[in-house]
Amino acid sequence: MVKRGRIVAFFLIVLVFAGTIGTTITGITKDMKLGLDLQGGFEILYEATPVDENEEITSEALEHTVEMLRHRVDVLGVSEPNFSIEGEDRIRVQLAGVDDQTEAQELLSTAARLSFRDVNDKEYLDGSDIDANSARQDFDPQTNQPIVTVEFKDASAFGDVTREIYENDDLLNRLVIWMDYEEGDSYLAEAKKADPKYVSAPGFSEVINSPSVMIEGGFTIDEAKQLADILNAGSLPVNLEEQYSNSVGAQFGLQAMDKTIFAGALGVGLIFLFMIVYYRLPGIIATVTLSIYIYLILLVFELMQGVLTLPGIAALILGVGMAVDANIITYERIKEELKEGKSVKAAFKSGSSNSISTIVDANITTLIAATVLFIFGTSSVKGFATLLIVSILLSFVTAVFGSRLFLGLWVNSGVLNKRKGWFGVKQSDIKDIAVNEEVEPTVFGKQFDFVNNRKKYFAISIALVVAGIICLSIFRLNLGIDFVSGSRVEVSSDQPLTVEEIEEGYEALNLEPSSKIVLSGDNNNIAVARFGDDLDQETVTEIRAYFNEKYGSDPNISTVSPTVGKELAKNALLAVLYASIGIIIYVTLRFEFYFALTAIIALLHDAFFILALFSITRLEFDITIIAAILTIVGYSINDTIVTFDRIRENLKRKKKIKSFAELAQIINKSLMQTLGRSINTVITVVFAAVMLLVFGASPITNFSFALVVGLIAGTYSSLFIAAQLWLIWRGKNIKDNPIVFEEKKRNDGPQV
Repeated sequence: MVKRGRIVAFFLIVLVFAGTIGTTITGITKDMKLGLDLQGGFEILYEATPVDENEEITSEALEHTVEMLRHRVDVLGVSEPNFSIEGEDRIRVQLAGVDDQTEAQELLSTAARLSFRDVNDKEYLDGSDIDANSARQDFDPQTNQPIVTVEFKDASAFGDVTREIYENDDLLNRLVIWMDYEEGDSYLAEAKKADPKYVSAPGFSEVINSPSVMIEGGFTIDEAKQLADILNAGSLPVNLEEQYSNSVGAQFGLQAMDKTIFAGALGVGLIFLFMIVYYRLPGIIATVTLSIYIYLILLVFELMQGVLTLPGIAALILGVGMAVDANIITYERIKEELKEGKSVKAAFKSGSSNSISTIVDANITTLIAATVLFIFGTSSVKGFATLLIVSILLSFVTAVFGSRLFLGLWVNSGVLNKRKGWFGVKQSDIKDIAVNEEVEPTVFGKQFDFVNNRKKYFAISIALVVAGIICLSIFRLNLGIDFVSGSRVEVSSDQPLTVEEIEEGYEALNLEPSSKIVLSGDNNNIAVARFGDDLDQETVTEIRAYFNEKYGSDPNISTVSPTVGKELAKNALLAVLYASIGIIIYVTLRFEFYFALTAIIALLHDAFFILALFSITRLEFDITIIAAILTIVGYSINDTIVTFDRIRENLKRKKKIKSFAELAQIINKSLMQTLGRSINTVITVVFAAVMLLVFGASPITNFSFALVVGLIAGTYSSLFIAAQLWLIWRGKNIKDNPIVFEEKKRNDGPQV
């Protein structure tokens, strides 16, 4: 009997979700915070040092410094600046969408220690003697030139200073106003220069008892306004030394966002098309739940006040490819049950039940890698990890519960009872359940003997590893400034660029790149130059102004100090180490130690090939590649866990294995049973990664390349390395020590 109400319920639920998504998605995306790599802006990491060598940096001093910096940024009109204290002495500032990056950087970095001195550099007053927020840009009533006026707290104190100078300075009678005076600075020396370091040196012919002071110095209106802003912001309680900075031009950000969204749409579209063509009705249901999944990710991320970055978009797109894995695992199990001759309802129930533990294990191991990435990553990598974690959690909800709910409505309606073809199963493949004939797993209608060919796979891997070691020892990695410190400048133009014209530009700036300028982009319209030293703020300002005037857009400029470079390299190694340890512990608890050990060897195998190919291709290896490696670690272990889970299930059915040949047969059968799932999963995720590689923005090109390489290597190692190594180690003494499977409540792994 067909229960049409369930079909009606399915379409009503889908319509409700479609209406909700259609009416709210615009508001969600509009309110989404965009990172500086999507809208332009800059990020700076400061290290705080005490003004007085005898003082210590306290948490109160850092918090006060952040408040002072925030007050300075307010005058720039930045809607949502981000300030964070890191460790005991560091402050990270992120300003997305700021119009004048040069002004913002100067405002932030200026200590703003105002001092009033005589011509012999004796200090009389400082910034603490000024009334708060009293400075303003004005005009001289006589000359109509821009000036700055400021009020002093104590008029008599200011009068005493002018009296002392008037009496002791002979004919000069000048009050020299310094901003950030340094030991060794001299008015007499600076006065001879065309552009002296002091702000102004007004003269006076009588003692001034008024609290209001006018500062003049040949300012432009903008210069006078900026000086007033700094005076009002006050002096910082600590000195700030720039350790890391990343500046992204607004045009770069807009182009990057458009390209990456387009690449993502293509990747997701291909995934949807593949699922529908291969899995028929379940594939259609998967596209519905994946659409809901994408919507929920954006909604949750917006509610979390998360900042969407380029790596974040990549995580979202990859999340779709990885979320579809839970659907594929379930659908493949259902197809197996249908081929055995079971009814649609029985196959659905059995397939859903048998796949749940596999999905849980695979998601938890990926979650371990993502969590470690979040802990050890920098700001943009943290955004990637955050979205990856949200993706994993939501994919479990939508792909497991959502897909099963929707498919369950169809199955329980009775409509599919005689329509097994709607699951992508051919009638000729279905066995007679009464005969109890075992279904032999095939892929493309063929069976493969993985186990007997294991020596060939080991030989291939060993040969490739040796070749990789040779390449790495000769060429080494082309490490980015994240790891070796220095500066990186990325110039963009609407027209194709040439190396010669960029070199001419740096010659005009008296700069010489430390390596050859590299052209990239759709039509060689992006030029990347590296410098061995981290460029100072003044040089960065000159570079930005020069190329903006020449090409109409600000270049991307990143600088990393040696200290931060060493820390990033250390954190990268720790991230991979801790992720591996976490995975070993989990797999050991869920399976056994030999499973965990072979899984980690497979992971190192995959990570090594990424390193080797980056060495051969000379692509820049930066911090985002570590994010890609850890993503592959999560994905590869996901793939390996699926195989191990099937091995464990087949061991459980056999209960006791006494010979190597018997164990080898189980391994080969398990590999064949999971081969279709492995191929389909890697196809869907590679769709997303390849679209990012081909059509995505240049900042994530290398990241996407690492993902594509890692995905292919991960599938290879899961099939041909991990399970085969386990077979050798576990089957070595199997005659004397047979595998006996014992049921346990909390650990259902194979026990000896």
